[in-house]
Amino acid sequence: MTARPDVPDEWIDRLAGILEAFPECVADRAWVGTRWRVRGATVAHVFGGEDQQFRLIFRAEPGEVPAFENLGDPYFRVDWGESTVGILVDEHTDWDEVAELLTDSYCVQAPASLAELVERPPAGAS
Repeated sequence: MTARPDVPDEWIDRLAGILEAFPECVADRAWVGTRWRVRGATVAHVFGGEDQQFRLIFRAEPGEVPAFENLGDPYFRVDWGESTVGILVDEHTDWDEVAELLTDSYCVQAPASLAELVERPPAGAS
């Protein structure tokens, strides 16, 4: 079995800077990699795969999941529930786009009382 690479610290720091700004969103060690949760619900999970690629798993509105599937690389569908998708992260990743995706993921996973405290970009703004 091939070893999974550690996610670069710079990427963990970038993700932490985005996610830990949300109310009650905290990081913890996952079975592999690092995940961020709000009240027990996973908002994002980043890890290195045995194929040496890095994946960031997040939540989308269920109606948006087919759009991510159709976009293709670097996006992919994840079979961890109806709203789970992922993106391959590398040196070409658009971190502004990731911030928007993670904002949406937080709002999907957080209780409404916390989600309404987060400023979301207007629909179709990207």
